Amino acid sequence: MIYIGNRETMPTRDRTIHEIYANELSNLSEEEQLRLAALILNNLTRKETSNREVSYSDTWTEEDMQDIASFSLQNGAVSYEAEESDR
Repeated sequence: MIYIGNRETMPTRDRTIHEIYANELSNLSEEEQLRLAALILNNLTRKETSNREVSYSDTWTEEDMQDIASFSLQNGAVSYEAEESDR
């Protein structure tokens, strides 16, 4: 789950993931970040297909819509902050 809000109120696991990204992954080049993302997604895909049947539904669940809305808002906030700091 993507988290937007005060960092101090983040659940511990989310805070740890955020700290790993901030301290380690954000220092990687874009190419290295994309390679890492591909490795993670490929690994998840293999696990997903071996553990259960994949659903190819054309409909979005409530959770899907919440995730995309959350991501969009977070991405917009980050983009806005970056744009403001460039001024």
